Amino acid sequence: MKANDDQGICYPQPRSLAQRVAIAGDFVRRFHYRIPLAVDAMDNRADALYGAWPERIYVIDEGGRVVYRGKLGPFGFHPEELETWLSRRFPGSAPLPATARNDTAAAGVVVR
Repeated sequence: MKANDDQGICYPQPRSLAQRVAIAGDFVRRFHYRIPLAVDAMDNRADALYGAWPERIYVIDEGGRVVYRGKLGPFGFHPEELETWLSRRFPGSAPLPATARNDTAAAGVVVR
């Protein structure tokens, strides 16, 4: 997209998980993204399981069940809706920190 070129947010197709994580980390830092996001493994297993293309917010509970499924992006992508859902599900919880940090996850890496 021309808008992405104009804003310098185009990347070559990543060839490793480390490259995917670096791109996700850049997104988190640039846009001050406060909701943890998962980076799919190179086999795209999460994409195949959840059909999250182009983007979609999911919450998967401790038992592996999908407990929240957002609408397809970009027009149905509303992180603030998830924040409201989380505050209702976990009343009294502190807001998510705006810092970026990497943790391993089953389908790839969670970038916070």
